[in-house]
Amino acid sequence: QVRIVESGGGLVQPGGSLKLSCAASGRIGSVVAMGWYRQAPGKQRELVATITSTSRTNYADSVKGRFTISRDAAKNTVYLQMNSLKPEDTAAYYCYVGGFTYTTWGQGTQVTVSS
Repeated sequence: QVRIVESGGGLVQPGGSLKLSCAASGRIGSVVAMGWYRQAPGKQRELVATITSTSRTNYADSVKGRFTISRDAAKNTVYLQMNSLKPEDTAAYYCYVGGFTYTTWGQGTQVTVSS
C-alpha cells in the first residue's frame, strides 16, 4: 500500500508564493512519475505539473514560468513551488505518485489566493 502526505496549502494574497510538499511512503517500488493536479469548484481536475523518474518535467500552460516542480528521489518527495499566484490558481491541489502497476492520489490540500 502506498501512502501520500501532502502539506503546504493555505491562504495567500495575489502575487504571493506557496510551496507544496508531497511525501510518498509504503510499498512504492519503482516510481515512474509524481506530480500535481488541481480542481476548482465546478471544474474538472486538471494537470498542473509532473516530473518523471528521469526528472523530465511537464507543466500546464497556465502555470509555466510561475510554478516549479522538483523532487527528492531519496525521500520519495515532490515539491511544487508556486510564485506569482493568481486568484484563478485557487483550487484543491492533489498529489499523485505513479508506478508501473499503480497510481495513488493524496487527499488534497487547499490553496486559496485572495486579497
